Amino acid sequence: MKSNAPSSVAKFLGAIPNRLQLAGGWIDQPFVSRHNPKPPGSMVVVQIEPDFRPMDRSGIASGTRAIATKLWKGKLPRRPLEELVRQLYEAENMVGLVYPGINRLDYDFKVTDGVFPSHIESCNKSKVARWLESVLYLIAVEPRPVGYSPLGEKNLKPDWVARLGQSGKDCYDAIVSMDAKALGASFNANMKCWETLLPHVVRHPLIHLDLMSLLKAYQRQYLGAMYSGCGGGYLLVVSKNKPVPGGFKVRVRIAAK
Repeated sequence: MKSNAPSSVAKFLGAIPNRLQLAGGWIDQPFVSRHNPKPPGSMVVVQIEPDFRPMDRSGIASGTRAIATKLWKGKLPRRPLEELVRQLYEAENMVGLVYPGINRLDYDFKVTDGVFPSHIESCNKSKVARWLESVLYLIAVEPRPVGYSPLGEKNLKPDWVARLGQSGKDCYDAIVSMDAKALGASFNANMKCWETLLPHVVRHPLIHLDLMSLLKAYQRQYLGAMYSGCGGGYLLVVSKNKPVPGGFKVRVRIAAK
């Protein structure tokens, strides 16, 4: 008879999910969204199963997850998601850790000064989640350096902020329509926006690896690629019917029926 008891690894990792940020990241920051001439701008976050321990300082919200684990004793409470988001925000700003499935977070600086999303659009279709799992690969690169800040140089040009917010919308639309080519294009567009708006996200005296050369190599060979966060972390690669050597896959957690 099979046991439903969690494995020793599952017990160690805990039940609180991890989260991936896809295209549009930084539009959730008020100092960015206030410059958007075409609000709302969007970003995409995906809730994933805690099947592995993410690198610290890699953009996968491991620090926020630790706070949530302590706050809620290792398990998400069965309460309205909006309520959980606001409770978690008191300790750490992280909407994406709470909402299951694939989520488009829309930000408008005129709404709550850009702190909370003006709207959240979610997809919890099993078919879409399984498709995303099939085309998305993660490659460990390196954690962002200790003492590093991505905010040393800011070029917050309104047209580029608008393009950043659009990359999130395009990313979500690509996922729900299961269009791998469009998903990769949204990743590439996101990285161009990051490089332009906040150059230290990918180039900084404390970052010794040439992140942009590595990124562009994968963008040339596959449908698209982006980093999981500022300063490195994981390389997220979109590939259809073509395995990515060294890459691993994640499981998307969707809402229970």
